[in-house]
Amino acid sequence: MRYLITSALPYANGGVHIGHLAGVYIPSDIYTRYLRLRGHDVIHVCGSDEHGVPITLKAKAEGVTPQDIVDRYNKIIGDSFREFGIAFDIYSRTSSETHRETASDFFKHLLDKGEFIEQTSEQYFDTEANQFLADRYITGDCPKCGASGAYGDQCEKCGSTLSPMELKSPKSAISGSTPEIRKTKHWYLPLDKHEQFLKEWILEGHKEWKPNVYGQCKSWLDGGLQPRAVSRDLDWGIPVPVEGADGKVLYVWFDAPIGYISATKDLTPEWETYWKDPETKMVHFIGKDNIVFHCIVFPAMLRAHGGYNLPENVPANEFLNLEGDKISTSRGWAVWLDEYLKEFEGKQDVLRYALCATAPETKDNDFTWKDFQTRNNSELVAILGNFVNRALVLIGKYFDGKVPTRDDLTQTDRDTLSQIATFRAAVEKNLETYHFREALFEMMNIARLGNKYLADEEPWKVIKTDEQRTATILNVAVQIVASLSIAMEPFLPFSAEKLRKMLGIEKIEWNRLGDDELLVVGHSLGKAELLFEKIEDEVIEAQVAKLTAIRQKRDEEAAAGEPESRIEPQKATIEYDDFAKLDIRVGKVLEAELVPKTDKLMKLTVDTGIDVRTIVSGIAQHFSVEQMVGRQVTVLVNLAPRKMRGIESEGMLLFASDADSGKLINVTADAEITAGSSVN
Repeated sequence: MRYLITSALPYANGGVHIGHLAGVYIPSDIYTRYLRLRGHDVIHVCGSDEHGVPITLKAKAEGVTPQDIVDRYNKIIGDSFREFGIAFDIYSRTSSETHRETASDFFKHLLDKGEFIEQTSEQYFDTEANQFLADRYITGDCPKCGASGAYGDQCEKCGSTLSPMELKSPKSAISGSTPEIRKTKHWYLPLDKHEQFLKEWILEGHKEWKPNVYGQCKSWLDGGLQPRAVSRDLDWGIPVPVEGADGKVLYVWFDAPIGYISATKDLTPEWETYWKDPETKMVHFIGKDNIVFHCIVFPAMLRAHGGYNLPENVPANEFLNLEGDKISTSRGWAVWLDEYLKEFEGKQDVLRYALCATAPETKDNDFTWKDFQTRNNSELVAILGNFVNRALVLIGKYFDGKVPTRDDLTQTDRDTLSQIATFRAAVEKNLETYHFREALFEMMNIARLGNKYLADEEPWKVIKTDEQRTATILNVAVQIVASLSIAMEPFLPFSAEKLRKMLGIEKIEWNRLGDDELLVVGHSLGKAELLFEKIEDEVIEAQVAKLTAIRQKRDEEAAAGEPESRIEPQKATIEYDDFAKLDIRVGKVLEAELVPKTDKLMKLTVDTGIDVRTIVSGIAQHFSVEQMVGRQVTVLVNLAPRKMRGIESEGMLLFASDADSGKLINVTADAEITAGSSVN
């Protein structure tokens, strides 16, 4: 099988942090390494996304050129990826000449085919700077929370998505003057033209996609697609290749995904084989903020062009938080890869392991330094490293570092070796369905198996009475170690290489994982070394202290200005028909009990007026059982049932969450209301 793997192009105005790694680059690297071990034809392309307004703003703030900015961060990001072991075949950049030609030709091909429409729109214009202003070149007061300094596309204070025309008291970020509204003409890709095809291709043809990806695509498609601009008024980017289009460049969302094509061109003259041969399977690894572009917009571009494959899958992850707070590059709240590599020299695999184990595959997840330490000390050191070290040290001690002979196997020996095939199958199934956390767990099960085997067989005791049985035990143990050297490769490549040196072997193909004679009798092993080292408390405390200082500085700045609003921003506008679908009624709690082995869940029996039903609600930390019995509650009664801790919950209770205290407040009026009354 032939594969083209793409990883989201990191934006070249800053470094790579752990959120990027957990969301995109570790999963894509694991998948690529696995496919290569299986013997597939695989290329993995990536590169820096080097156009767009944030880069020009950073350049202006530093008094340098945009090219200076992208050159700096292209090197920082590329070097970090290489040192971290990300298995790209090429790390390219969208400021390259190959990319400029490829993106320009792509645009001209669509233009010549009549795939664009031209539209005139109103946009802010800076008369002093004599240029149109992109969203990030406009600042003003947020219409949602009132904070000053909001951008034309987003308020970083409250997180609301905005449009420039919504800002109050708009100012140009270039000159500080008040801009005026002028008309400007741009080219648009009519996504609505491809809407029916995309519905059939995604909603009918790719129901196997991850629920978060499929759901976001469905939401966009159900809402109806609109034409999307492919050009904008800027002086940094790829010039629109049309006569008379001075001052206009290709919109970064249009030119960036074409970077995958131009990177493949730079990698191999056979690039069309990977992009146009139907036998090639293309997989995009991205974060959830890029789902629409890679599942709807880019496929529409490729289809409009003609001749290109569409992605087979787009296994996007959710976001990773840091110590309970959203990662923010503007606030400095992040763990940067280049800094980690300097401060944790030789511990690339520890971070790879910790981030894979907490990957935000189905929902946002949280990275903490304490969990990082625990993953290392309690899992990598105590389970994986401990098994490998015990097995190899004992062989060195009792059999001069050579694989000992094997006598007749006991039933326990055979059962132990046969379980490796079970774990291998589980690893394969999970990797091929993009469940990397589960795959990692199954890989570690091989080490757990080895640890249990040695603990049960106790060769250090058996050696006193039966040397041949000891030889058999350690032969079985070292075969498990050899299988681990294969299974570890996609997840922990540096440690797998170190282990192979200890075993005195070269890389072994995946299809031999589980063979019970990977190492022949008499094979000389290398010197046994510790695979992983314990990370001490003071190392972790130093990292926590760095983040604490950042948080304190932020809090001091907030205290000096306006208090930070905890009010959540308004969600996306919905139509009345959407609200009308909700059946909300007043109910009365008849019975209540805590759900065993949980801190938050309470099982309630509720009279909804139309029936008596069971509802499981996460309110146990806010209300006691006694407080809930007899209380009136507001119930969403037409929510699809779902099981929670084995209990089928048939609705949802509605509460207000106080913005300051986080306390839940019952929103049902104190007056007695007939059960079943509708809330309109």
